[in-house]
Amino acid sequence: MQNSSLLFLSLCLQLANPTVQSQGNSRTVENSPGWPRFNGPNDNAKSPEKNILKVWKKGEPKVLWEIPKGEGYASPAISGEILVLFHRTKGMERIEGINAVDGTSLWSHEYPVEYEDRYGYSSGPRASPVIDSGFVYAHGVTAWLTCLELETGKLVWSRDLKKEFDIPDYFFGKGSNPLVFQSQVILNLGGKDNACVISLNAKDGSTRWITRDQWGASYSSPVIATIQGQEVCLVFAGGESRPPTGGLLVIDPRQGKTLSRFPWRSSNYESANAVPPIPLGGNRVFLSECYEKGGVILQFTEDFRPEVIWRDSAINLHWMTPIETKGFLYGVSGRHQRGAEVFCLNLKSLELEWKEPIHWMDSLIGRDLRLELFRASFLLVEGKFLCLSELGSLVWVDMDERGWKVISKTQLFFAPGTWTLPALHGGLLYVMQNETDRQSKSGPRLICYDVRK
Repeated sequence: MQNSSLLFLSLCLQLANPTVQSQGNSRTVENSPGWPRFNGPNDNAKSPEKNILKVWKKGEPKVLWEIPKGEGYASPAISGEILVLFHRTKGMERIEGINAVDGTSLWSHEYPVEYEDRYGYSSGPRASPVIDSGFVYAHGVTAWLTCLELETGKLVWSRDLKKEFDIPDYFFGKGSNPLVFQSQVILNLGGKDNACVISLNAKDGSTRWITRDQWGASYSSPVIATIQGQEVCLVFAGGESRPPTGGLLVIDPRQGKTLSRFPWRSSNYESANAVPPIPLGGNRVFLSECYEKGGVILQFTEDFRPEVIWRDSAINLHWMTPIETKGFLYGVSGRHQRGAEVFCLNLKSLELEWKEPIHWMDSLIGRDLRLELFRASFLLVEGKFLCLSELGSLVWVDMDERGWKVISKTQLFFAPGTWTLPALHGGLLYVMQNETDRQSKSGPRLICYDVRK
């Protein structure tokens, strides 16, 4: 889990310090389903929005506004004209309501937090806020769970789950995103007495059920899927333990009963499950861990018994959400920045079509550099992939089973730790710069870009 910084530093030495200009905007977002959770309205890193600009001229996409932010890797959540930002500043975890169109502050709620990342990464929240039915749910790095009114920021309820369930800090604190489903908040808890997954009443925070399993809390996020005609909750669990344990739990979300259990975890102590389970249809689920086992596809029988139909240790995703489209799965494999490769997996033949770095030459401050996507995040928009590299390159890529082609690219900033999936809402793209920009020297920011045609 050491930071892969040598490549970044070698590139950084070649750059000077241009400034970034912000511009206002008076237009409003229209006809958008919002961005209620970190993977978007359908929880699959796919956007239904249309008429998005894909070929950029110089100076595009245009910056509409930007605001400074504190520590953390959380994505914004958006509903209507309210964006929710979750971050840490001055020893407080802060949940803020912000006007999504112009970046002005609407309300804020904060509470003290004591946590220091043992590996030197950000000590802010990892989990992204969730918006549902007019309420905001935020899961902090110390397992403080908060519910607020979306319009006002008024506190509805909160629970100190770390204290209640004696939850350890794990490697990087708590980081699994909450899932709101049928008036309940489902969370990979990882507490004492094998309290692995918990369901809370979304309105008052009371406990509805607890699924008990020795597997602790991972950094993957629960998802809802349909398997054998039944709605289930998929939880890719696994916390810090000796020996390391974890894997996929298939849970009945109405009562918390475990329907199936499949171990999938590296034997390395310093490892973590972080990629969400990906429902593939046909009673199949894709999993990937980064440190040893790699990728696997399970097919579930009528009695929910998992059968391995494909596995490949080289398809080892670190944290990004792979995207299924037109019978193919696209993602980024690789534990470190150097050596990360984009892949295309044929879900019918279960054969790997290609696996290689996506790269391009760029001129920055009068120097020609080979840049790559590295461990990028993907959004699928109108059949094309909008990719944000972990150094701040924003790239439109056309991918299919035959290969890839860069359509358009720009360097938004030059900062490591750009690991947060952007949010797309009403033709506006919201990007988190989590560390200082080595070009402009600007600190961490939330930046809003206009990507409308």
